[in-house]
Amino acid sequence: MPSRYLRTATAAVLGCAASTLALVGAPAAQAAGGHHWPGQIGVPALATSASCSQAYLPLPDPSCTPGAVNPDVTQDNIDSTICVPGWTTTVRPPTSYTNRLKAQQIVAYGYADTSMSDYEEDHFIPLELGGSPTSPLNLWPEPHYNVNGGTSYGKDGVENKLKNAVCAGEVQLADAQNAIATDWTTAVSTLGLG
Repeated sequence: MPSRYLRTATAAVLGCAASTLALVGAPAAQAAGGHHWPGQIGVPALATSASCSQAYLPLPDPSCTPGAVNPDVTQDNIDSTICVPGWTTTVRPPTSYTNRLKAQQIVAYGYADTSMSDYEEDHFIPLELGGSPTSPLNLWPEPHYNVNGGTSYGKDGVENKLKNAVCAGEVQLADAQNAIATDWTTAVSTLGLG
């Protein structure tokens, strides 16, 4: 996908993901963005220092969180995946996985506020748009509080609007994924959904 976030996936895999977001015992395909349900999920190793920048907020640092898609979701199967009510619950990882990753990433992002409840462990490319459920390249601690005009709650509204447009046939899945990964704050207008 052509976006400044997804173009950095290789650097993220080799850099940040390898050093601070490494998965302990996770299959390579899972770490690269795929998921394997049911089964054991690798648990991330804890970061010990800030390695991700807050300069991009309300977006994640593209070198740490470029976004990753679920290869099991395609334009051809949206009617049996993302457009089915409740489908995301079938792929959403357990909080035992996401909470540990959130704690690690709060350190990696160098947030002064380390209260877990002040962040959503957000799927940058949302599950509703075929984002990877478990890849650390697609998960990040998004602040609930306003940072540079954006909050996790604002992004949730954008995700729902894009999913509805994809399922209504107004927007192609790949275009919605690219728009939200490029800049979720402008994704709706970029796609002409105003």
